[in-house]
Amino acid sequence: MANVKEIKSHIKSVTDTKKITNAMYLIASTKMRKAKADLDRTRPYFEALQKEIKRIFRNVKNVKSKYFYPDDGEPELNGTYACLVVTADKGLAGMYNQNVIKEAERMYKEHPDMKLFVVGEYGRRYFEHRKIPIERSFIYTAQNPTMQRAREITNILLDMFDSGEIQKIFLVYTDIKNGMFEDVISVRLLPFHKKAFTAKEAEEAVKVPFEFSPSVEEVLNNMIPSYISGYIYSALIDSFCSEQSSRMEAMNSANQNAQKILSELSVVYNRLRQASITQEITEVSSGAKAQKKKEVKIQ
Repeated sequence: MANVKEIKSHIKSVTDTKKITNAMYLIASTKMRKAKADLDRTRPYFEALQKEIKRIFRNVKNVKSKYFYPDDGEPELNGTYACLVVTADKGLAGMYNQNVIKEAERMYKEHPDMKLFVVGEYGRRYFEHRKIPIERSFIYTAQNPTMQRAREITNILLDMFDSGEIQKIFLVYTDIKNGMFEDVISVRLLPFHKKAFTAKEAEEAVKVPFEFSPSVEEVLNNMIPSYISGYIYSALIDSFCSEQSSRMEAMNSANQNAQKILSELSVVYNRLRQASITQEITEVSSGAKAQKKKEVKIQ
C-alpha cells in the first residue's frame, strides 16, 4: 500500500493535470465564441448571394451553367470524384476526427479513384499512414479558418472541375447542432441541382425586368465561385466549432474524473495521515509509560 508521501505526490500530479485540462476547456470555449462571431459577420453576404441566385432561376428560364445539372435531370457522370475532408490539426477532441474519417473512408471504398483533399494535420497523418493517396493537403487551415483560405481551396477545386479532371466535388465536415451535438455531414458541392435554389417562400413579383451583361450565364458563373467559397468557409467554421465543442466536452469529462480521483485520494490520504498520527500518539504514550515504570523501579 502506498505511503503518505506517495499519495501526496499523486494528489499534486492530478491537481496539476486538472489545471491543464481546465485551461484547455477555457481556451476552447473562447476560440469557439470567436469563430462563431466571425461567421456571423460574413453570413449575411453569402445569404444575400444565395437569394440572388434563386431570383435568377425564378425570373429567367432555360439558364444553362456548367455548375448545374440540366433541367432534364442528373446525367451519369463517370469521371473522377473529389472529396474535401475537414479534420483537426490536433487531438484531444473526443471522437471528432474519427467520425469524419470514418465517413471519408466509406466514400473512398465506394469510389477508389476519388481524389482526396484533406484539411487538418490529423487527417493527413491518418491517410498517409494507411497509404491512401492524398491529392492535396491544407496544413494549419483547420486551426485558423479564414475566408482567404476558403477561397484558395475553392480555386484549386474549381480549376480541376473546369478542366474536366473531376466531375463531382463532395465535402465531408462536422456541423454543430444547437451548440451541443455534432453531426458528420457529407454533401455534394458540385454540380448543383437547380431545385436547391428554388425559393419556398413567396416573393413579390419583379416589376422591372432583369438585365444581364454580358449574359445571364456569365453572371451566374461568376457568382458561383463566391458562393462555394462561402459554403466552404462556413464548413470550416462549423468544423472548428465542433472541434472546440468536442474538446470542451473531453476536458470537462477529464476535470470530473480528476475531481473524483482527488476525492478518493483525499480519503486515502486522510486515513493514512490519521493512522500515522495514531501510531505516533501510541508510541509516545507507550514510551511515557515505560519511562514511568523505569522511574518507579529506581525508587
